[in-house]
Amino acid sequence: MSESAAAKVVLATNNMKKLAELRQVVADADLDIEVLGLADFERYPEPAETERTFEGNALIKAREAAHRTGLPALADDSGLEVDELNNCPGVRSSRWAGPECDDEANNDLLLRQMTDVPEDRRTARFVCAMAFVVPDGNQGVKFSEAKRETWEGRLAFERHGENGFGYDPLFIPDDAPEVDGRRLASGELYPEVKNELSHRGKAVRAVLPTVVGLLGKKMPQEQNQPDLEPGAPDDTGEQGNAAVS
Repeated sequence: MSESAAAKVVLATNNMKKLAELRQVVADADLDIEVLGLADFERYPEPAETERTFEGNALIKAREAAHRTGLPALADDSGLEVDELNNCPGVRSSRWAGPECDDEANNDLLLRQMTDVPEDRRTARFVCAMAFVVPDGNQGVKFSEAKRETWEGRLAFERHGENGFGYDPLFIPDDAPEVDGRRLASGELYPEVKNELSHRGKAVRAVLPTVVGLLGKKMPQEQNQPDLEPGAPDDTGEQGNAAVS
């Protein structure tokens, strides 16, 4: 593949906010990769998420997208784990209030379930597994892997902010900035701040070197480095190896 031609990868989602987040992370990394969404292709039935782990469900979605589109595919499976609820909603986060529920219903149910839980027992985390699958061109898979990252925090007693989606208005990250003595919720963070801190941003950055390498590209820090012959000494003398809204 030519270094001057943008490589294409599909993110297996119809969630435009997830797509925008991934495109921003790729843009921030200055990568010559075009990220497409499922809306750019003929619609197909979404596969059932039958696994009990985020990694397993992410791989199901990435494999199906690679098979249907013929392109290398990324897919994430993300959710919220609440310690007081034995790590639920977990892999059922998007359907916590029922199969036809929306974000508002999920948040309402979670708030009711945590009504009498004191602040010191409201610890939680966002989890993201990001899978990358490369098709072999013959209905099979050439390569697949999944990376898992977390974002630690706690649950608020009420919604804060209108940014993001899902449980963002209820989740207060441990590493979020403070304003007027109050730590901000994920739903109050600017997208660029959230991408830097979040479980999904970390998972994307974890898998990007693999994506870049298998697409025949280079990470920006590699683009201006001279190629070394295998075993040739490098300049160190070592042997060379092949925020608020």
